[in-house]
Amino acid sequence: MAPAWDIILAGGGLANGLIALRLRQQRPELRVLLLEVDSQPGGNHTWSFHEADLTPEQHQWVAPLVAHRWQGYDVRFPGLSRTLAGEYLSITSTRFADVLTGTCGDTLHTHAIITALTPTSVTLADGTTLQARAVIDGRGYRPDRHLHTGSQSFLGQEWRLSQPHGLTRPILMDATVNQQGGYRFVYTLPLSATELLIEDTHYVDAARLDLDVARQNIADYARQQGWALERLNREEQGHLPIMLAGDFPASWQEKAKQPCSGLRAGLFHATTGYSLPHAVALAEAIAASAEIDAAALFSVIHRYALRQWREQRFFRTLNRMLFLAGDADKRWQVMQRFYSLNEGLIARFYAGQITLADKARILAGKPPVPVGEAMLAILKLTPRMRAFHHE
Repeated sequence: MAPAWDIILAGGGLANGLIALRLRQQRPELRVLLLEVDSQPGGNHTWSFHEADLTPEQHQWVAPLVAHRWQGYDVRFPGLSRTLAGEYLSITSTRFADVLTGTCGDTLHTHAIITALTPTSVTLADGTTLQARAVIDGRGYRPDRHLHTGSQSFLGQEWRLSQPHGLTRPILMDATVNQQGGYRFVYTLPLSATELLIEDTHYVDAARLDLDVARQNIADYARQQGWALERLNREEQGHLPIMLAGDFPASWQEKAKQPCSGLRAGLFHATTGYSLPHAVALAEAIAASAEIDAAALFSVIHRYALRQWREQRFFRTLNRMLFLAGDADKRWQVMQRFYSLNEGLIARFYAGQITLADKARILAGKPPVPVGEAMLAILKLTPRMRAFHHE
């Protein structure tokens, strides 16, 4: 008997949600089921991206999800303040859930607790087993013993202010703050004249963050900026993996032919942690697949992930310099130097499309970390690498 579904998407986060939307647009004949453990898809997140991260065609189909747009953004460092051009966009989990719920209808099942899955089946907590031609696991990042990663750990708070804040564009990085043992910056999005999302962000060796300290950091920063915090609307937190090195074939061998997506497939910008551009591209690749079965989709995903792994080799090298060379409290110097470079290069960096000339320019001159330590980090010879190996 044929399975009831062509594709089951396990997990209703960004990657699987985009796959569901693209399949509905491009392959409406397919029977697609989206399973989400919570009361609505998307969780409690804000996903942001730069205009140059997507093609015009991708912007067109993603546009209904976008809740906020700004022209330009600012960065602040002890020795550099700069405004960069280009549109910056954000998707809120509320907008994401609304669009996905409206699009998927009764093929979105919430409160679906998954206890087991295979490439062609999902078992739920109530004992129900659902069959499909393919199951795609998009339930978030899982530490991998074959990969060396640092962490971008953050706490974000969305506040209503008693007075207008005066910002007209985001502050992507304000690294003039106390570094607290790693590369720390505050990220701020102006959501309305009196609403801000303020995130305390740390590039640290392990995925941990003292939430009480982070909340106090945000309160202190707001006071320093002259913002009168009135009401906390919501809070979000997370730990984004920052890739340093790894054994890609061994990592994928352990997936045992299970199709996966998003962070679970390792699809994120190795340095910034941004995942939306990869999620968009993967959704398009899956929708374009001639064959819809577990083996075919695993092959599509694996090929895409392998290409990204190869293309992001340079980013992993930079990450090793950031995490492994020099004093953790001085990591900001690496980023300050980067943001002093050509605006086009910075845009291509975020989009993951840097050229050979860009790479040469980034590495040119005296590095902002000790030269000897920088070389050991680049060559993966520093003994500090062992601290980033997940057993």
